[in-house]
Amino acid sequence: MDLLGRRREREAVEQLLVRARSGHSGAVVVRGEAGIGKSALLAHARDIAGGSGFRVETSVGMESESNFAFAGLHQLCGPLLDRAGSLPEPQQAALGVAFGRQGGVTPDRFLVGLATLSLLAEVAEEGPLLCLVDDAQWLDQASAQVLAFVARRVAAERLALLFALRDPGESDVRVFDGLPEVRLDGLYEVDARALLTGAVPAPLDDGVRERIVAEARGNPLALLELPRSVQPSRLAGGFELPDVMSVPRRVEESFQLRSGSLPAESQMQLLVAAAEPTGDVALLWRAGENLGIAREAAAPAEAAGLLEIGARVRFRHPLVRSAVYRAASPPDRRRAHGALAAAIDPLVDPDRQVWHLAQAVLGPDEEVAAGLERSAGRARARGGSAAAAAFLQQAVELTPHPADRARRALEAADAKHEAGASEAALELLAVAAAGPLDARQRGRLQLSRARIAFYLTRGSDVPGMLLEAARTLGPLDAALARETYLHAFDAAIITGEVGQERGVLEVALSAKAAPAPPGPPRPADMLLDALVTAFIQGYEPGVPELRRAIKAFLDEPDDGDSDNHRWLWLASRIALALFDDDSVLALAECNVRLAREAGALAVLPAALLFQSVVLVFAGEIEHADELAAEEVGISQATGGVHLLHAQLVLAAWRGREAEATQLHAASVEQATARGEGTAVTMAQYALTLLHNGLGNYPAALDAAASAARTDETLYSNLTLPELIEATSRAGHPERAAAAVELLKERARASGSPWALGLAARSQALTSTGPTADKHYREAIAWLQACRMAGHLARTHLVYGEWLRREGRRLDAREQLRTAHELLSGMGLEAFAARAARELRATGEHPRKRKTSTADTLTAHELHIARLVATGATSQEVGAQLFLSPRTIEAHLRNIFRKLGITSRRQLKELRLR
Repeated sequence: MDLLGRRREREAVEQLLVRARSGHSGAVVVRGEAGIGKSALLAHARDIAGGSGFRVETSVGMESESNFAFAGLHQLCGPLLDRAGSLPEPQQAALGVAFGRQGGVTPDRFLVGLATLSLLAEVAEEGPLLCLVDDAQWLDQASAQVLAFVARRVAAERLALLFALRDPGESDVRVFDGLPEVRLDGLYEVDARALLTGAVPAPLDDGVRERIVAEARGNPLALLELPRSVQPSRLAGGFELPDVMSVPRRVEESFQLRSGSLPAESQMQLLVAAAEPTGDVALLWRAGENLGIAREAAAPAEAAGLLEIGARVRFRHPLVRSAVYRAASPPDRRRAHGALAAAIDPLVDPDRQVWHLAQAVLGPDEEVAAGLERSAGRARARGGSAAAAAFLQQAVELTPHPADRARRALEAADAKHEAGASEAALELLAVAAAGPLDARQRGRLQLSRARIAFYLTRGSDVPGMLLEAARTLGPLDAALARETYLHAFDAAIITGEVGQERGVLEVALSAKAAPAPPGPPRPADMLLDALVTAFIQGYEPGVPELRRAIKAFLDEPDDGDSDNHRWLWLASRIALALFDDDSVLALAECNVRLAREAGALAVLPAALLFQSVVLVFAGEIEHADELAAEEVGISQATGGVHLLHAQLVLAAWRGREAEATQLHAASVEQATARGEGTAVTMAQYALTLLHNGLGNYPAALDAAASAARTDETLYSNLTLPELIEATSRAGHPERAAAAVELLKERARASGSPWALGLAARSQALTSTGPTADKHYREAIAWLQACRMAGHLARTHLVYGEWLRREGRRLDAREQLRTAHELLSGMGLEAFAARAARELRATGEHPRKRKTSTADTLTAHELHIARLVATGATSQEVGAQLFLSPRTIEAHLRNIFRKLGITSRRQLKELRLR
């Protein structure tokens, strides 16, 4: 009845179902205030789906269920778990641990997301599936994140997801932002009058009717419920509602008035039902017996239309539950929760029992606080950081002893920060700081504050905060102290600017006093010591230790040591600083692979970004483009920040000026806002490279000057060759002298073909005559021995340009021809255009690049095609890309059509580049 006039909204939902039935899955979020008709629209979808062959599964968020990790997801997926056996084993395990069905390693929430997507897709293979999630604003955080992820990754399944949630101002749940929305506003007046007429049996004066319609503001629940709380005789003579109250609050008050008129035992039975959101009828009766209340006491509440008791206890509307609970006195609430706690078997559901106990006690209670702490441990083991934080926070409030309260507050703060509630974590740290704390706990407090500050501000004071924590922890916990020093290096490198007060040199000087490892040195220990040496003694003395640390990471990438995995990204960057092409490519690939296997989508985008950038250096532009596209898709699916570095570097190397300039401006703005100085430098490097490729050397020189950094950061290796090319070609070779000497020094220390090749090319650019010719040839020989093909192709180009200007036309043609073929094949358009112009100047017409079969595919399609061509199944490819097998099959159909083939065997034979 309350869908009167909602034609557009009904059509949106119906279209979602039509598309899902035909294999074009999707999701829609229905938003609006309480009582506006969201549940009715979901019921409409259920009715249509039920008559169209859909299987329908539902989940309803409960305000009091948000402390239970994956409760909402389990409610939705529980009936489908008989199909979980068809999922890959890691996904089966992730669901099993998340739902408490088995023990195991804590799953990443996005691995649970992939498993949920696979499970829903598997069920949808049998027939179309509709998933309805009502009151999604009250889902536990873990469930909300997983379901939002699934909604963004569905594509070709016969699957529809429909979420109903209140307006953002009424909820902290923002993970559904960005999904397609249907907004429910109030009914039009004509529809509101029709609904009111059908709801009120007594005759209404015209003035009364108009006043009710105006006050209800088109809210269907208000139109249906408010007249029921007023004496029938008043409806004929006047009806007033207070303007100061929102419509949902008015409706809630009407429910309070109605429930308050019930007998005392009925009110208590209603309160018990409101306090236990599972709707378990047997539990309701047992709790009632504990209070001495007969089952018949529920009858008046049912007769009043407040709830119904069948297979489950169901309230007429969530506002009934909240109205009843809010209206109850604190002692009555405690009695209700106490009765429920006594009715729950602690061996069957210990977390729910202790949650009720926590609401039942008056004042501190160590036994209950300890139970909450154990529940937090179980929640964390299932991957429910937010639930663990909620249990711990409640434990803090109930802890009687100050020392235990401080300890639990520390744990709660870490859990809150891990769950993304960093501001709340700071409040808990203030509780912990009130103490008493022992020395190690004070160190942990300092460490937690520093980590939160780094997350919130990227401030230049963060390295100093981490150093203070490390010094405190040094005598007490050697392992944690060393890890904290490594965090300080991390923060200083990311946030640091030249000359800042707390730079990497200060970190290195402090870390020199770090305690020895408590056991055999791990790769992370070796990396810490090597960084100390490199930043204090210099690049050359640091190289041997840095190489040993990098080798240790390469030798033990899969040993299950999460500490090693955590620092793989830093090891990758140090390998780049060493010009160690083999190691940087291997570590970048390993970092991506491990993140995929763990389902760690929070860290996978950054790993993909780095691998994409190093593949550009290697000349694997198409592969780099695929990974950059994947990073964009995953960031969108997870709601993470989309980092622009990979796309910027790709656009710069390709010479796409408009795109690169736009990305550069956005990247600098983003990095500056996040306080990431190194990211700003990377953006300036990309701009330098762009203008070098375009032959716009004065602009390249300006950008290079902004990107230039001191020896302190180890990251100037990328910029030095670009700076030297810009200065030499802009007619200022003398300005390149210092940069050439620094690059030569590092090349000698590194000893890698990549470093020696770049140094030789840089010397050639700043030399003349036979000396220049000799260095160009040396550069080509060295770069042919490494994997950085992009730099090799550019060296052929600059050598050919130099030869032409020297009048050695035939020799120039040979180099330029090679450069053009390499650069064209890689897709480095601006550099290739330079080679073509130079070739024409020698009298030779460059060959046109042959169109590749892969040119017709998008980066995403090409990525899928490459994986399938290796022999991977659709399920294996889907697991790697966090997509369902059916979506992979849909992409394959498009790929086959574009390439004019019909089978995977033909795809393999194409040898996609």
